[in-house]
Amino acid sequence: MKKSFMCSLCHNGILGGVLYLDQSSVTYKTNKLTIDRAYRNLVLPFDEIEDLTWKRIILPIATFHMKGGNKYKIIIFNKRSFIKSFDEHRTQ
Repeated sequence: MKKSFMCSLCHNGILGGVLYLDQSSVTYKTNKLTIDRAYRNLVLPFDEIEDLTWKRIILPIATFHMKGGNKYKIIIFNKRSFIKSFDEHRTQ
């Protein structure tokens, strides 16, 4: 089952969008034309996610650490529900 969460990607500013969880990946999507195409539909496959860490300044910021060394910081507005769904989808 696909779940969605309001979020903002932290990359050269705060870029609002939606985060989707499905059986195989976490996907960030936005329709903002002012950002690079690579970030408009950013797919993070579960088998490529090495670690997920959290930091809280004012809002909860998730950092996805990828096996290739890339890091993606995303503000996720419903942290508790996201963690529950992320764990469920990742273990399927």
